[in-house]
Amino acid sequence: MFRFALYLSFALLGTAAPAQAEKLTVLLDWFVNPDHAPLIVALDRGYFAEEGLEVEFLEPADPNDPPKLVAAGQVPIAISYQPQLHMQAAQGLPVARIATLVATPLNTLVVLADGPVASLADLEGRRIGYSVGGFAEAMLSGMLAPVGIGLDDVELINVNFALSASLLSGQVDAVIGAYRNFELNQLEIEGSEGRAFYPEEHGVPVYDELVVIANSARLDDPRLPAFVRALERGTIYTINHPEASWEIFKAYKPGLDDELNRRAWWDTLPRFALRPAALDEQRYRRFAQFLIDQGVIDQVPALETYAVELE
Repeated sequence: MFRFALYLSFALLGTAAPAQAEKLTVLLDWFVNPDHAPLIVALDRGYFAEEGLEVEFLEPADPNDPPKLVAAGQVPIAISYQPQLHMQAAQGLPVARIATLVATPLNTLVVLADGPVASLADLEGRRIGYSVGGFAEAMLSGMLAPVGIGLDDVELINVNFALSASLLSGQVDAVIGAYRNFELNQLEIEGSEGRAFYPEEHGVPVYDELVVIANSARLDDPRLPAFVRALERGTIYTINHPEASWEIFKAYKPGLDDELNRRAWWDTLPRFALRPAALDEQRYRRFAQFLIDQGVIDQVPALETYAVELE
Protein backbone atom coordinates (compact mmCIF):
# COMPACT_ATOMS: atom_id res chain seq x y z
CA MET A 1 0.00 0.00 0.00
CA PHE A 2 2.83 2.36 0.96
CA ARG A 3 4.65 1.59 -2.31
CA PHE A 4 1.52 2.33 -4.31
CA ALA A 5 0.99 5.67 -2.53
CA LEU A 6 4.64 6.63 -3.10
CA TYR A 7 4.40 5.69 -6.78
CA LEU A 8 1.20 7.71 -7.13
CA SER A 9 2.82 10.76 -5.52
CA PHE A 10 5.74 10.68 -7.98
CA ALA A 11 3.37 10.17 -10.90
CA LEU A 12 1.33 13.20 -9.90
CA LEU A 13 4.49 15.28 -9.55
CA GLY A 14 5.65 14.18 -12.97
CA THR A 15 2.41 15.27 -14.62
CA ALA A 16 1.98 18.54 -12.74
CA ALA A 17 1.01 21.47 -14.97
CA PRO A 18 3.93 23.74 -15.90
CA ALA A 19 4.11 27.18 -14.31
CA GLN A 20 2.15 29.81 -16.18
CA ALA A 21 4.33 31.93 -18.48
CA GLU A 22 4.85 35.56 -17.54
CA LYS A 23 3.51 37.94 -20.17
CA LEU A 24 5.95 40.51 -21.49
CA THR A 25 5.11 43.24 -23.99
CA VAL A 26 8.04 44.59 -26.04
CA LEU A 27 7.55 47.81 -27.98
CA LEU A 28 9.72 47.97 -31.08
CA ASP A 29 11.41 51.12 -32.33
CA TRP A 30 9.76 50.88 -35.77
CA PHE A 31 7.88 48.39 -37.94
CA VAL A 32 9.32 44.87 -38.02
CA ASN A 33 12.43 44.66 -40.23
CA PRO A 34 15.70 42.68 -40.35
CA ASP A 35 17.12 44.77 -37.49
CA HIS A 36 14.76 42.76 -35.26
CA ALA A 37 15.77 39.33 -36.56
CA PRO A 38 17.14 37.87 -33.29
CA LEU A 39 13.90 38.79 -31.51
CA ILE A 40 11.73 37.09 -34.11
CA VAL A 41 13.98 34.02 -34.15
CA ALA A 42 14.00 33.78 -30.35
CA LEU A 43 10.21 33.90 -30.35
CA ASP A 44 9.79 31.30 -33.10
CA ARG A 45 12.29 28.84 -31.63
CA GLY A 46 10.74 29.00 -28.18
CA TYR A 47 13.68 30.63 -26.39
CA PHE A 48 11.43 33.13 -24.62
CA ALA A 49 9.00 30.38 -23.67
CA GLU A 50 11.85 28.33 -22.22
CA GLU A 51 12.66 31.31 -20.01
CA GLY A 52 9.05 31.36 -18.79
CA LEU A 53 8.02 34.35 -20.92
CA GLU A 54 5.06 34.92 -23.19
CA VAL A 55 6.44 37.73 -25.36
CA GLU A 56 4.40 40.02 -27.58
CA PHE A 57 6.02 42.50 -29.98
CA LEU A 58 4.22 45.74 -30.79
CA GLU A 59 5.05 48.26 -33.51
CA PRO A 60 4.80 51.90 -32.36
CA ALA A 61 2.42 54.40 -33.91
CA ASP A 62 5.21 56.98 -33.49
CA PRO A 63 8.92 56.03 -33.24
CA ASN A 64 9.31 58.66 -30.50
CA ASP A 65 6.82 56.84 -28.25
CA PRO A 66 8.73 53.77 -26.95
CA PRO A 67 11.00 55.53 -24.40
CA LYS A 68 8.12 57.66 -23.15
CA LEU A 69 5.89 54.63 -22.63
CA VAL A 70 8.68 52.76 -20.82
CA ALA A 71 9.31 55.78 -18.59
CA ALA A 72 5.58 55.98 -17.82
CA GLY A 73 5.48 52.30 -16.90
CA GLN A 74 3.01 51.47 -19.66
CA VAL A 75 5.33 48.91 -21.30
CA PRO A 76 8.17 47.09 -19.51
CA ILE A 77 10.64 46.85 -22.42
CA ALA A 78 11.26 48.74 -25.66
CA ILE A 79 13.80 48.87 -28.46
CA SER A 80 15.43 52.28 -28.77
CA TYR A 81 18.68 54.01 -29.80
CA GLN A 82 21.83 54.74 -27.82
CA PRO A 83 22.10 58.40 -28.94
CA GLN A 84 18.53 59.08 -27.86
CA LEU A 85 19.15 57.26 -24.56
CA HIS A 86 21.80 59.80 -23.57
CA MET A 87 19.47 62.67 -24.40
CA GLN A 88 16.60 61.10 -22.46
CA ALA A 89 18.82 60.48 -19.46
CA ALA A 90 19.92 64.12 -19.58
CA GLN A 91 16.23 65.10 -19.50
CA GLY A 92 15.66 62.94 -16.41
CA LEU A 93 13.60 60.27 -18.13
CA PRO A 94 13.74 57.06 -16.01
CA VAL A 95 14.97 54.69 -18.72
CA ALA A 96 18.03 52.43 -18.80
CA ARG A 97 19.77 50.30 -21.38
CA ILE A 98 19.73 46.61 -20.35
CA ALA A 99 20.99 45.02 -23.59
CA THR A 100 22.25 45.76 -27.08
CA LEU A 101 20.58 44.52 -30.25
CA VAL A 102 22.62 46.22 -33.01
CA ALA A 103 26.14 46.95 -31.80
CA THR A 104 27.42 49.33 -34.51
CA PRO A 105 26.05 52.50 -36.08
CA LEU A 106 23.67 52.00 -38.99
CA ASN A 107 23.32 55.71 -39.67
CA THR A 108 25.25 57.13 -42.60
CA LEU A 109 25.47 60.21 -44.78
CA VAL A 110 24.54 59.10 -48.31
CA VAL A 111 24.98 60.76 -51.71
CA LEU A 112 24.48 59.48 -55.23
CA ALA A 113 27.63 57.81 -56.53
CA ASP A 114 27.39 59.61 -59.87
CA GLY A 115 26.59 62.96 -58.27
CA PRO A 116 28.78 65.98 -57.52
CA VAL A 117 29.76 64.93 -53.99
CA ALA A 118 32.88 62.76 -53.98
CA SER A 119 34.09 63.76 -50.51
CA LEU A 120 32.68 65.42 -47.43
CA ALA A 121 34.46 68.64 -48.41
CA ASP A 122 32.22 68.79 -51.50
CA LEU A 123 29.16 69.32 -49.28
CA GLU A 124 29.94 72.99 -48.69
CA GLY A 125 27.02 75.08 -49.94
CA ARG A 126 24.88 72.03 -50.69
CA ARG A 127 21.47 70.81 -49.51
CA ILE A 128 21.34 67.99 -46.98
CA GLY A 129 18.11 66.20 -46.12
CA TYR A 130 17.27 64.77 -42.70
CA SER A 131 14.33 63.05 -41.03
CA VAL A 132 14.64 63.66 -37.29
CA GLY A 133 16.29 66.71 -35.80
CA GLY A 134 18.62 66.79 -32.81
CA PHE A 135 21.09 63.97 -33.22
CA ALA A 136 21.12 64.28 -37.02
CA GLU A 137 22.59 67.77 -36.76
CA ALA A 138 25.11 66.65 -34.13
CA MET A 139 26.28 63.74 -36.25
CA LEU A 140 26.52 65.93 -39.35
CA SER A 141 28.42 68.61 -37.45
CA GLY A 142 30.87 66.00 -36.13
CA MET A 143 31.47 64.66 -39.64
CA LEU A 144 31.89 68.04 -41.32
CA ALA A 145 34.15 69.65 -38.71
CA PRO A 146 37.31 67.72 -39.73
CA VAL A 147 37.01 69.09 -43.29
CA GLY A 148 36.46 72.65 -42.08
CA ILE A 149 32.73 72.92 -42.78
CA GLY A 150 30.10 74.05 -40.27
CA LEU A 151 26.34 73.65 -40.27
CA ASP A 152 26.06 77.27 -41.43
CA ASP A 153 27.88 76.24 -44.62
CA VAL A 154 25.13 73.80 -45.70
CA GLU A 155 21.37 73.99 -46.14
CA LEU A 156 19.44 71.52 -43.99
CA ILE A 157 16.05 70.39 -45.33
CA ASN A 158 13.57 68.26 -43.40
CA VAL A 159 12.45 65.58 -45.86
CA ASN A 160 10.57 63.60 -43.20
CA PHE A 161 11.26 59.92 -43.89
CA ALA A 162 11.61 60.26 -47.68
CA LEU A 163 15.39 60.07 -47.61
CA SER A 164 15.94 57.99 -50.73
CA ALA A 165 13.16 59.71 -52.67
CA SER A 166 14.48 63.19 -51.91
CA LEU A 167 17.96 62.17 -53.06
CA LEU A 168 16.72 60.53 -56.26
CA SER A 169 14.50 63.49 -57.14
CA GLY A 170 17.32 65.99 -56.75
CA GLN A 171 15.59 67.80 -53.89
CA VAL A 172 18.78 67.39 -51.86
CA ASP A 173 22.42 66.57 -52.61
CA ALA A 174 22.88 64.30 -49.59
CA VAL A 175 20.89 62.77 -46.75
CA ILE A 176 21.95 62.24 -43.15
CA GLY A 177 20.40 59.46 -41.11
CA ALA A 178 20.15 56.96 -43.95
CA TYR A 179 20.64 53.39 -42.77
CA ARG A 180 23.49 51.61 -44.50
CA ASN A 181 21.56 48.33 -44.59
CA PHE A 182 18.40 49.88 -46.09
CA GLU A 183 18.78 53.12 -48.03
CA LEU A 184 21.80 51.92 -50.01
CA ASN A 185 19.86 48.82 -51.04
CA GLN A 186 16.76 50.87 -51.78
CA LEU A 187 18.75 53.10 -54.13
CA GLU A 188 20.06 50.04 -55.97
CA ILE A 189 16.55 48.67 -56.35
CA GLU A 190 15.54 52.02 -57.85
CA GLY A 191 18.40 51.73 -60.36
CA SER A 192 20.88 54.10 -58.70
CA GLU A 193 24.05 53.62 -56.71
CA GLY A 194 24.71 55.39 -53.46
CA ARG A 195 27.95 56.39 -51.80
CA ALA A 196 27.99 56.22 -48.01
CA PHE A 197 30.13 58.18 -45.58
CA TYR A 198 30.26 56.35 -42.27
CA PRO A 199 30.10 58.60 -39.19
CA GLU A 200 32.40 56.36 -37.15
CA GLU A 201 35.09 56.92 -39.81
CA HIS A 202 34.59 60.69 -39.86
CA GLY A 203 34.79 62.10 -36.36
CA VAL A 204 31.79 60.51 -34.61
CA PRO A 205 32.50 58.00 -31.81
CA VAL A 206 31.23 54.45 -32.34
CA TYR A 207 27.90 53.74 -30.66
CA ASP A 208 25.21 51.06 -30.42
CA GLU A 209 22.45 51.72 -32.93
CA LEU A 210 19.70 49.69 -31.26
CA VAL A 211 19.45 48.94 -27.55
CA VAL A 212 16.89 47.35 -25.26
CA ILE A 213 15.60 49.73 -22.59
CA ALA A 214 13.55 49.30 -19.42
CA ASN A 215 12.31 51.58 -16.67
CA SER A 216 15.33 52.40 -14.48
CA ALA A 217 13.19 52.12 -11.34
CA ARG A 218 12.12 48.56 -12.22
CA LEU A 219 15.38 46.84 -13.08
CA ASP A 220 14.71 44.17 -10.45
CA ASP A 221 11.93 42.75 -12.64
CA PRO A 222 12.95 39.06 -13.07
CA ARG A 223 11.53 39.05 -16.59
CA LEU A 224 14.32 41.37 -17.78
CA PRO A 225 17.34 39.05 -17.42
CA ALA A 226 15.23 36.18 -18.77
CA PHE A 227 14.46 38.27 -21.85
CA VAL A 228 18.14 39.11 -22.38
CA ARG A 229 19.18 35.46 -22.09
CA ALA A 230 16.65 34.46 -24.74
CA LEU A 231 17.76 37.36 -26.96
CA GLU A 232 21.33 36.09 -26.84
CA ARG A 233 20.22 32.61 -27.92
CA GLY A 234 18.19 34.15 -30.74
CA THR A 235 21.19 36.17 -31.89
CA ILE A 236 23.56 33.21 -31.90
CA TYR A 237 21.09 31.06 -33.82
CA THR A 238 20.53 33.84 -36.37
CA ILE A 239 24.27 34.18 -36.97
CA ASN A 240 24.88 30.42 -37.11
CA HIS A 241 21.88 29.67 -39.34
CA PRO A 242 21.21 32.76 -41.49
CA GLU A 243 19.23 30.97 -44.21
CA ALA A 244 16.96 29.15 -41.76
CA SER A 245 16.57 32.36 -39.76
CA TRP A 246 15.53 34.26 -42.89
CA GLU A 247 12.77 31.70 -43.42
CA ILE A 248 11.61 32.24 -39.84
CA PHE A 249 11.75 36.01 -40.18
CA LYS A 250 9.88 36.33 -43.47
CA ALA A 251 7.08 34.06 -42.19
CA TYR A 252 6.51 36.20 -39.08
CA LYS A 253 3.97 38.46 -40.81
CA PRO A 254 2.80 39.26 -44.35
CA GLY A 255 4.89 41.70 -46.37
CA LEU A 256 8.34 40.87 -44.98
CA ASP A 257 9.40 38.73 -47.93
CA ASP A 258 10.41 41.46 -50.35
CA GLU A 259 13.55 42.46 -52.23
CA LEU A 260 14.56 45.23 -49.84
CA ASN A 261 14.34 43.03 -46.76
CA ARG A 262 16.19 40.20 -48.53
CA ARG A 263 19.07 42.51 -49.36
CA ALA A 264 19.05 44.22 -45.96
CA TRP A 265 19.08 40.84 -44.21
CA TRP A 266 22.64 40.02 -45.24
CA ASP A 267 23.91 43.54 -44.55
CA THR A 268 22.42 43.48 -41.06
CA LEU A 269 23.74 40.11 -39.83
CA PRO A 270 27.29 41.33 -39.00
CA ARG A 271 25.88 44.18 -36.92
CA PHE A 272 24.12 42.18 -34.18
CA ALA A 273 25.56 42.15 -30.66
CA LEU A 274 26.80 38.61 -29.96
CA ARG A 275 26.83 39.42 -26.23
CA PRO A 276 23.69 41.52 -25.83
CA ALA A 277 24.05 41.92 -22.07
CA ALA A 278 27.64 43.20 -22.22
CA LEU A 279 28.08 46.94 -21.68
CA ASP A 280 31.10 48.85 -22.99
CA GLU A 281 31.17 51.65 -20.44
CA GLN A 282 33.96 53.61 -22.12
CA ARG A 283 32.06 53.59 -25.42
CA TYR A 284 29.02 55.10 -23.67
CA ARG A 285 31.10 57.71 -21.85
CA ARG A 286 32.87 58.75 -25.06
CA PHE A 287 29.58 59.15 -26.86
CA ALA A 288 28.04 61.13 -24.00
CA GLN A 289 31.00 63.51 -24.16
CA PHE A 290 30.54 63.84 -27.93
CA LEU A 291 26.93 64.93 -27.42
CA ILE A 292 28.05 67.42 -24.78
CA ASP A 293 30.74 68.80 -27.09
CA GLN A 294 28.14 69.17 -29.86
CA GLY A 295 25.82 71.09 -27.54
CA VAL A 296 23.06 68.47 -27.73
CA ILE A 297 23.08 67.97 -23.96
CA ASP A 298 24.64 69.90 -21.09
CA GLN A 299 25.46 66.90 -18.94
CA VAL A 300 24.24 63.40 -18.18
CA PRO A 301 23.80 61.59 -14.86
CA ALA A 302 26.14 58.82 -13.75
CA LEU A 303 26.32 56.08 -16.38
CA GLU A 304 25.12 53.38 -14.00
CA THR A 305 21.78 55.17 -13.70
CA TYR A 306 20.92 54.72 -17.39
CA ALA A 307 23.06 51.84 -18.74
CA VAL A 308 23.48 48.58 -16.85
CA GLU A 309 24.48 44.93 -17.09
CA LEU A 310 21.79 42.89 -15.38
CA GLU A 311 22.80 40.29 -12.80
